[in-house]
Amino acid sequence: MPSPKGYTRLQIALHWGAALLIVQQYLFKDAIAAAWDATTKGLETTFNPLVLGHVAGGALVMLFALWRLSIRARRGSPVMVGDNAAQRASAKAAHVGLYALMILMPLSGSIAWFGGVDLAAQGHNVLKIVLLVLVALHVVGALYHHFVLKDGLINRMRRAEG
Repeated sequence: MPSPKGYTRLQIALHWGAALLIVQQYLFKDAIAAAWDATTKGLETTFNPLVLGHVAGGALVMLFALWRLSIRARRGSPVMVGDNAAQRASAKAAHVGLYALMILMPLSGSIAWFGGVDLAAQGHNVLKIVLLVLVALHVVGALYHHFVLKDGLINRMRRAEG
C-alpha cells in the first residue's frame, strides 16, 4: 500500500482532540487524586464532576488512540521525515510509546479506580511521568522540524491531505 502524503481531517481531529484531553487530564488531576486518597483511607467521597471528567477523559484518550490506530492500519501513514535513520527511529519509538501510553494509562487508571488496585494506581502515577516526557519530546521534535529543518512536517497535522 502506498503511503499517503498527509493525514485526513478525522485523523487530525483525533490527534488534537487527544492532545487537548491529555492536557486536561494533567490540569485537573487534583480532584481524582484527592478522591483516590479519601477512598484509600476509607472515607466517603461525594460526586465531583472533575473526577468524572478525568475518568471520561481517559476513556476518550484511549478511544481516540485506538481509532487512530485502526485508521492507520487501513490507510497507512505518511512517510517519516528526518535528517537521518537515528532521528526517524527515535520518532517511531516516541510514537509507539505515545500510543502505548494512551492505551495503558486509561487501563491502569480504570483498574485502580474501579477495582481499587493500589499497584495499578502506582503504575498509573509512573506512566503519567513517562507520558509527560514523551509528549514534551513530541512537541520539541515538531518544533525542531518547523523552525530548524523548515520541512513543513508540522503542516501535516494542521491541514488535511488535499
